Amino acid sequence: MAGDEAGYIDPDSGLFVLTAAYLRDRGYCCDRGCRHCPYVR
Repeated sequence: MAGDEAGYIDPDSGLFVLTAAYLRDRGYCCDRGCRHCPYVR
């Protein structure tokens, strides 16, 4: 995975998972419980 990609496909669930870097750069928490969310609540 390149460092500039928004996420990856989780091999166990098959779901697309966003990276912490992408979520941080987005600038806000969507409050959906993302696996790598940098905005701890």
